[in-house]
Amino acid sequence: MSLSTLAVNCTLKPSPQPSSCELMLSQILDALARRGAPGELLRAVDHDIRPGVTSDEGPGDGWPEIRRKILAADILVLGTPIWLGHPSSVCQRVLERMDAFLGETDAEGRLAPYGRVAAVAVVGNEDGAHHVTAELFQALGDVGFTLPASVGAYWVGEAMQKKDYKDLPRTPEAVAKSIDTLARNCAHLAGLLRNAQYPGQ
Repeated sequence: MSLSTLAVNCTLKPSPQPSSCELMLSQILDALARRGAPGELLRAVDHDIRPGVTSDEGPGDGWPEIRRKILAADILVLGTPIWLGHPSSVCQRVLERMDAFLGETDAEGRLAPYGRVAAVAVVGNEDGAHHVTAELFQALGDVGFTLPASVGAYWVGEAMQKKDYKDLPRTPEAVAKSIDTLARNCAHLAGLLRNAQYPGQ
């Protein structure tokens, strides 16, 4: 049985506006599909994700369905642009809602995301990709996702310039290599975890 992936784009731009983050996530999904882990791309800003730190903030909250998709997937790829040196506000909202996972365990005491792997995609026009990746790695690990080796793909342009990732004539070789490594390692570890869940209490 094939693995499954959910890629969450935390751009500030609603659909159908072009998004550099969406381009990179699409490339990652293509790479994962080639390794037996096809998936879905979801743009978070298109959904009414209410503020809060529970799994359901009441009528009209768009998070419960996104949460369902996250937990149904073997692999989560969280993508964000860099704004003022940090993940986007949309990404922060997604992380805040995942905070609820800390209080949601199965009968063996395992957090809900146990057995699922996560990766990160970051785009921006200034430096800061390592800082943003570190923030997302910390949060995803805290709430129960497993981070394989080398699963941070990113691109940043020159300082004080306006060129976006989506404006490049071709994907830089280093970025393409990091995307391939991300897909290979995510699919490998997700397959192992599907057949060997973490031990319970």
